[in-house]
Amino acid sequence: MLQGEAVLKVVAHVSDQEYSAWLLPAVREALGSSGLQMEDVDAYAAAAGPGSFTGVRVGLATVKAWAEVYGKRIVAVSRLEALAVEASGGAAWVGAFANAQRGEVFGAVYRRNGTGLVRCGDEMVIAPGKFVETAAEIARGESISWISTDAECLVSEEAWKTREMRGESVERVSRVRAPMIGRIGLAALVDGRFTDALALDANYVRRPDAEIFWKGSALHGR
Repeated sequence: MLQGEAVLKVVAHVSDQEYSAWLLPAVREALGSSGLQMEDVDAYAAAAGPGSFTGVRVGLATVKAWAEVYGKRIVAVSRLEALAVEASGGAAWVGAFANAQRGEVFGAVYRRNGTGLVRCGDEMVIAPGKFVETAAEIARGESISWISTDAECLVSEEAWKTREMRGESVERVSRVRAPMIGRIGLAALVDGRFTDALALDANYVRRPDAEIFWKGSALHGR
C-alpha cells in the first residue's frame, strides 16, 4: 500500500496458506491499518508474471474485478523488472532471475538507459546455466549486474564460473516485491502508461501444468 512514494503497509505472504484464501484478508488488513477504504485507492499495480500460474492468475483476476467495480486504472508490472530496478552494481547490463522450479529460472536481461532500464529480448524460462550464457551473449562481452531472490539457482552452475572469474556476483534481494511493484506502477501512471480490466493480461512465460498435461494426454490417446 503506497501513498505517493511512501509505503504505508506491507502484508507479506509468508505462510503455507493458499494465496487465494490469503489475498483478500491481507488487503483488508493493509487498508484498515492505513485508515483507508477501497474507494480511496486511485489505481492498482499488479505483478503480471512470470511466476506461479495460480498466484499470477488469482492476483490479476482480483485486480480486474476491483477495476471494474470501482472504475480504477491498472498497471501490470513484470516481476523480473521489479528485481532488475534494484540492482546496485554499476554495469551497463542487468541479469534478473528467479526460481521457476523444475531446474529452471525465469530470467530477463536489461540494459541501463539513463535512469531507467530497457529489456533486451523476451522474458524466458530457461536452465540456469543457459541463462548465464544467453545473458553473456546479449551483453556482448560486457559486465553484467546479476540480481535475484534465488541466487542459489545459478551460482553452482559451471557456466557461472566464467562470470565469477570476472569479479561478478549475484545480488540477493528480498522476496517481498510489493513495494517495488507499487513504485514501478506509480511511475507508469505518472507517464500515462496503464491499462484497464479488459486489456489486462498475464505473462506466464511457461504454459500452465493443466495445459501441458492435457496436451500430453491427448497425444498419447491418439
